[in-house]
Order: sequence, then structure tokens, then C-alpha cells
Amino acid sequence: MNNRMDTNTPHPPPPDRFEVEKPDDAWRKELSPEAYRITRKGGTEAPFTGEYTNTETPGEYRCVCCDQVLFGAGEKFHSACGWPSFSAAAGEKNIAAKTDSSHGMVRTEVLCSRCGAHLGHVFNDGPPPTGLRYCINSAAIRLVPEGRDDPGRP
Repeated sequence: MNNRMDTNTPHPPPPDRFEVEKPDDAWRKELSPEAYRITRKGGTEAPFTGEYTNTETPGEYRCVCCDQVLFGAGEKFHSACGWPSFSAAAGEKNIAAKTDSSHGMVRTEVLCSRCGAHLGHVFNDGPPPTGLRYCINSAAIRLVPEGRDDPGRP
């Protein structure tokens, strides 16, 4: 597979092996059917249907599969694309990026660098200073509100 990126992202390609790897049946047991379809099978939720599309709660967004911090609420913005949008990731190494040429178009897919969960895509039409728009499926992330004591996933 060609992992060359088509956007100017600061993220590395996915590793050969992820830190968190589980058998498919384990992911099915841990995740909702929608989260499994999106994160493990590369699906997409319908636009304007996700839980976090219009959320403005301060906090951090974590991977629904492995709890890695992916985005801060301060980077979230309303792009009117139908999915939660962020202008930057919580860390360059928290996200992996690869070329996705499915559905008759070429885009840059973003994944959790820890477990390989499909999160969504990143585009070069975001606000300054990054110019990036991370278009992320709500079912792939979970919000931990600021000031909340959160033990994370086991």
C-alpha cells in the first residue's frame, strides 16, 4: 500500500506494528457497533449526525479504542463539513497519516498512532496557523471534559 501523504501534515506514516493490537473479536466486544465499523473497518458516520459535531465543551478528545489523547478542544472549530473539525492534533506523534484513494478520490487518512484506529481525514483547507482541517468521526473519539477525573480505558 502506498503510504505517501497528499497533504502537508506533520504526522508520520503508520508503524509496521501498533503498540495496542487486539484480535478482531476483542475489538467487537469492547466497542459499540458504530465505533467498531468506523475505527476498525474504516467506515464513516453520516454527516451532521455525530455526537461531537457541535460540541464546544473544553477538554481533550481521546481515541475511543485505546484512550490516547488525539485533539484538544481548543483546536476544535466549526467548519460546516458535517463532522467534528480540528486545526491541529494534540501531538505530531499521536496521529499517523497515510494516503487513502478509496471512493474515487485521493485524501489523507488519519489514524491513532497507538492502535491504528481510523479517525477520519485531514485536508489543507483549515484555518491559520496550520491550514489543516482534521475531519474526524465522533464515534472514533471520546471527550474528557476539562477538570474531570478520568481513569481512561482499562
